[in-house]
Amino acid sequence: MRIVLRWPQCNEGYEGVAPRPLVLDTNVVLDMLIFDDPHVPPIRELIAAGELRWIADQAQRIELERVLEYSQIAPRVAYYGKTVAGVLAAFDEAVDYVPGAPKIRFTCTDPDDQHFLDLASAHKAVLVSKDKAVLKLRKRVAQYYGATVGNIVEYAPAAPDLDTEPTQVREAALHEAV
Repeated sequence: MRIVLRWPQCNEGYEGVAPRPLVLDTNVVLDMLIFDDPHVPPIRELIAAGELRWIADQAQRIELERVLEYSQIAPRVAYYGKTVAGVLAAFDEAVDYVPGAPKIRFTCTDPDDQHFLDLASAHKAVLVSKDKAVLKLRKRVAQYYGATVGNIVEYAPAAPDLDTEPTQVREAALHEAV
């Protein structure tokens, strides 16, 4: 299931504090801090530009530490020249820690992922997750809590300004192409 969050359109209607909070599930954190997944650069760029603020709670860090020790993950961490301590330090440096959030009215079928939904909902955050159980609840958490859930973040191309003269649009396009 591919749920693309197109930036900045996916941020329309958000009325909270800027920059908008961002919650990443553990698989996306691994992609970001270890595996350099091709879908990660837009997330990194939005954080670096100050358009998103990566938040986490202590439960997320505990889960990350546990996952890094899994027998199928630990060798891959080493393969990419990383260490568990280094990944955890990078996580600690990158996130803004916030208190754990109360459980929302909807229950995730994967109990390990409930806290991602809870935190995203409490902060009206963008939640990026690869977990199908989380993605299934995306419409409900959007409707009831104002969180935006998907598994890929992409920049959406800017729409042309319809008030601009066609020749100005062509000239601008030619100038950019040069």
